[in-house]
Amino acid sequence: MTSEPVPPQPTLVDGAVTLRPWRADDAEAARLQHDEEIARWFRFPGVTPSAEQQGAAIERWQRDYADGRRVVSFVVEVDGRVAGSVEVRRTVGRDATGHLSWALFPDFRGRGHAVTAVRLLVDYAFGDLGLARVEAYVDPDNRRSVRLATRAGLRREGELRGYESDREGVRRDAVLLARLADDPEVGTGEMFRAALNAGLPRKRTISQGLVRNERGEVLLCELTYKRYWDLPGGVVDPDESPAHAVLREVGEELQVPARLRRLVVVSWLPPWQGWDDAMLYLFELSVAEDEVARATLEPREIRAIHWADAETVRARCAPYTARLIEHATQLLDAGAPTAYLEDGEPPTW
Repeated sequence: MTSEPVPPQPTLVDGAVTLRPWRADDAEAARLQHDEEIARWFRFPGVTPSAEQQGAAIERWQRDYADGRRVVSFVVEVDGRVAGSVEVRRTVGRDATGHLSWALFPDFRGRGHAVTAVRLLVDYAFGDLGLARVEAYVDPDNRRSVRLATRAGLRREGELRGYESDREGVRRDAVLLARLADDPEVGTGEMFRAALNAGLPRKRTISQGLVRNERGEVLLCELTYKRYWDLPGGVVDPDESPAHAVLREVGEELQVPARLRRLVVVSWLPPWQGWDDAMLYLFELSVAEDEVARATLEPREIRAIHWADAETVRARCAPYTARLIEHATQLLDAGAPTAYLEDGEPPTW
């Protein structure tokens, strides 16, 4: 029983961009256009490959194609000139998945040719190669290629820590971007929204409650997992509103009924002790003092609760929390509208 013969590698055309098979006479043109940017992102041991190295690479790509199209590498040609290369490599051990890579030479960058070339390659991978998923691994600092992949219809799926080693043996991270065969068509609104949404910053959202008694004291939680006292509340779950989150957290942590009065402060928090930056929403809550006295605490998180005056707040809370409470109470006492803060203070830009 013999396997079916591998079809000839095609030539693909879209406007000014042509993808075609490599030829032996492409070696010198490709070799001379390698620059430091290509060497950096592909982690080559040197900036410019030798003629022998480039020729050997072309022969290897041709063999890999003939051997069941394990690797399909194309020359990117623009106006009859070798402008770069694109490649799809079948991923070993993963059904119908391909690994994309690309490089455009200096004279052809910034003109949209790379996006067109990658789109052509992806369409070919889903069509002729029958792949169901293509993915690319891009250095997080290579923002040009991250944007390029997104414009070509790939979605950012995450960042892989220590994905591969550079030539000094240092482990480097990689952004994983991928496209499925049944994803929305490139150029449609659905595709644009999905790709953009996947790549946008995902800030943490924190929602806390400011509860005061008739003496003006603030309700604080003595926590089991950190030394500073803090306001009741916590992290907002995915697809949950900050208002719902603070009521949920107070219900779970203290088992007391609370009502929202108003949003007092929105404060941006910078990265801190391994946490990414965050947006904090501080709501004024109405909770009866006798209800607080009957609170049932979540023992894994709350050791005790306390009514704290301004001096106790400064002594027991983290500095940014103390600043937040000070500004919030001033706003409430003055009947001022909701304020925006950064790290618990009015911005100074």
